[in-house]
Amino acid sequence: MFELFKIGFLSINFTDIIDILLVTFIIYKLYTVIRGTIAAQIFIGLIFVLLLSFFAQAAYLKALSFLLRLITDIWVIAFIILFQPEIRRLLVMLGRSPVMRIFNKNVQYDISNILTEAAFELAQNQHGALIVVVRSAGVRGIAETGEIINAVASKNLLRAIFFPRSPLHDGAVVIKGNIIEAARCTLPLYQDTVKDGLTLGMRHRAGLGISETADVISIIVSEETGSISVADNGILKRGLSKEFLRTYLAKNIFAEREKGIKGIFDLFSKQNK
Repeated sequence: MFELFKIGFLSINFTDIIDILLVTFIIYKLYTVIRGTIAAQIFIGLIFVLLLSFFAQAAYLKALSFLLRLITDIWVIAFIILFQPEIRRLLVMLGRSPVMRIFNKNVQYDISNILTEAAFELAQNQHGALIVVVRSAGVRGIAETGEIINAVASKNLLRAIFFPRSPLHDGAVVIKGNIIEAARCTLPLYQDTVKDGLTLGMRHRAGLGISETADVISIIVSEETGSISVADNGILKRGLSKEFLRTYLAKNIFAEREKGIKGIFDLFSKQNK
């Protein structure tokens, strides 16, 4: 392999640079997962031992290399035992990544069912709710206005959040994929208080407002009537049945907003119907 440069007795080539960058990235990601825990201190200690072992071998310090080799020979087993919870967290994070979701075709159907069941159980109890489902673009600024949760979405968790006595029931829940990113979020309001001849409450105005400014679907459960509505691209659909909501979410929840001139004309025509 073509040599790029030398550092003392070490010869560095392009493959070595790639190798170092990959190892650095992996170590950094591991550290971000365990940062703030006791395991982080142990992790730093292990990295120090590995670096010391590397330099001892490079400098031909035979006695020190022998002692450190006794530790490094069993460090993989020790690493798995000590960092079992952190490794599990890392694997879960990888499973939630957008790349892995390409291979998980059931996510959109699962989240559609979860949202539908949660919305209708909330409606039966006349517990108001506002759920914002992110599609192609994130709404990090909106999520940061509320309480960060980052938990896997479930029917019971959504019901608990929107229970009237819950401190998180006011505001909106933001969901991306199958993860509840945040609760008690503040949304931009739709300018008018009337839509299609019907008066809008605060939840409906907030759901419409965010659907106009971001690529999201808003699910609104009325506290007064128990009816369920969906806001999408500035269009409000009211009084939805359970099957209609389930089908609509399964079809549209992962669909990206149309781009370009055609998308602009289609969006304009929809808003003027």
